[in-house]
Amino acid sequence: MRMYQVDAFTDRLFEGNPAAVLVVDEWLADELAVSVASENNLAETAFVRSRSDGAWDLRWFAPAQEVDFCGHATIATAHILFTELGASSTLVFHTRVGALRVSQVRGGYRLDVPRLDPEPLAVLPQELSGVFSVPPAGIFRNFENIFADLGNADAVRAFVPDLAEISRLGPVGLVVTGQESTGRRAHFVSRYFVPGAGIPEDPVTGSIHATLVPYWAARLGLDRLTAYQASSRGGWLGCELTEDRVLLEGGAVTFMRADVTLPTG
Repeated sequence: MRMYQVDAFTDRLFEGNPAAVLVVDEWLADELAVSVASENNLAETAFVRSRSDGAWDLRWFAPAQEVDFCGHATIATAHILFTELGASSTLVFHTRVGALRVSQVRGGYRLDVPRLDPEPLAVLPQELSGVFSVPPAGIFRNFENIFADLGNADAVRAFVPDLAEISRLGPVGLVVTGQESTGRRAHFVSRYFVPGAGIPEDPVTGSIHATLVPYWAARLGLDRLTAYQASSRGGWLGCELTEDRVLLEGGAVTFMRADVTLPTG
């Protein structure tokens, strides 16, 4: 079986977020798919198969479990379909969060995802009670993550995560975010931790921006923003907010093409 590895949300190797992509005729058994993702030890491994209507079914697996929503592995999958398998028009992926679309744009790809407006929280979840030395300026959530606004980008970069504490959230992730200084390229920055799903810190995450973009659009009065995920690898996202969707732009680069041997029987 052929497998590809792609760095997404970057135009250079060894930056952005790596994802594995396998194009399959039929789904692997869930246990085997998790084993493949664990063996890859990347934030996500994507499995994609074609549909009779010309669209695609897409699933994502972290090293410990299947996940509901992953943006960077969707960009990586589209990149492989465009560059390796001859796709030439907008791709439609059917996923757990509905239909996602990816089109080619100058310098990369545009990913169309659902808008997930932030749900305010009055207090931090008990599991995070010891994580922050200074109370966040704001806390909110969506269906899969807790978000903490630390007030500014420097606080986000300096944040030292207590992964043991954060892992108490289980498969729920923690996003820290803050406004970038005036005059810098980004409007806001973020970092993302999901140790309970086998992802200590995700390098660049498309899915969290489905909520970060409406949050910062409301705070800054803008519907077009530039985001930077301040992990050690780092990655840039062009962002646009519409009435019910979030559009994310970024590049992708193929790192590896490999033949995968799976157990028989």
